[in-house]
Amino acid sequence: MSDTAAKDGTLSVRERRTAANREARLALSRTPVRATLRDRLAWLSETAAEVHDLDEPADVYGDGVVSALEDRVAALLGMEAAAFFPTGTMAQQVALRCWAGRTGSPTVALHPLAHPEVHERHAFSQVSGLRPVHLSAEPRLPTAAEIRDFAEPFGALMLELPLRDAGFVLPTWEELTATVEAARERDAVVHFDGARLWETTVHFGRPPAEIAGLADSVYVSFYKSLGGFGGAALAGPRTLVEEAKCWRHRYGGMVFQQFPTVLSALVGLDRELPRLPEYVRHARVVAAALREGFAAAGVSGARVHPAEPHTHQFQVWLPYDADAVAEAAVRQAEETSVLLFTGPWQAGGPPGLASTEVTVDAAGLEWTAADVRAAVDDFVSRLPTP
Repeated sequence: MSDTAAKDGTLSVRERRTAANREARLALSRTPVRATLRDRLAWLSETAAEVHDLDEPADVYGDGVVSALEDRVAALLGMEAAAFFPTGTMAQQVALRCWAGRTGSPTVALHPLAHPEVHERHAFSQVSGLRPVHLSAEPRLPTAAEIRDFAEPFGALMLELPLRDAGFVLPTWEELTATVEAARERDAVVHFDGARLWETTVHFGRPPAEIAGLADSVYVSFYKSLGGFGGAALAGPRTLVEEAKCWRHRYGGMVFQQFPTVLSALVGLDRELPRLPEYVRHARVVAAALREGFAAAGVSGARVHPAEPHTHQFQVWLPYDADAVAEAAVRQAEETSVLLFTGPWQAGGPPGLASTEVTVDAAGLEWTAADVRAAVDDFVSRLPTP
């Protein structure tokens, strides 16, 4: 069964998985994205007064609570200023367009698995007149040596931290600083795609401001990991941010009122940001138990990547057809009220190999290693016989 709606009117695997995530007794994560409108509105009503004065006039074209969020983010990231954007796609196009005007080069060096290349329909080249070039095809961030040896000049280096489609992977702190220094040697500016930068502090052993401080500018998301309704921020030098606000207007990002999204972002910064290190540490417990469980169940070729997660998200690869493992995961939840794999499964690599992304959030903290191993054993029993 595919992950899209079935033609005969029955529920798709995706719809069944969403229902299972709401109803399961145990789930490694409970994303708010698929919650009901009533639940999301109730959540904001219950929490918003904790983060901002609700008797203040509502925002109009970016003032009020929007400005407060921008100031908060700039302080958290140690930057002079920040601008709120409705989407990260817009924020990064604007940032790199501004840098192109300052460096005189429209060329942006980035990884071919970076979000703009894989998930944004080539927006850099189609919308912003930028020219992406790829530094390395390896499933990791580019190294300092690859930057120094790259044959073409480029005005900006964009680094996605973590590199999601390679498995939410990060370099070491020493590797990251060396990569940034190599770009500086080439007179390039450095921009961090930090949609998930909030999650990198455990791996790097440094606070967000020190991590962001390596770059000239950084984008962060408010719904990835923080549970907000959406939105993003671009942070950097004040002159860059002021220019970015001009381009934000031109790109259609000057939204009349944004207080629901902005309030949800402030709630995420207050409630979820302090808990992310706990999620990362527990993700390592879960990943180890998954490896042990698949090994004990005799699933040859099962892989958890990275073996020790760099953030609270990682990949699991299994030697089965994607539809078969997706069905097994949902059926396990429906029959046992335990949802081990909350995300979709996709085919990848050689035929007969499937992968999924695993996220460990507050719900996942309820799982012990023994719970994970037991769930793996039950899950494997539902897979087709090789």
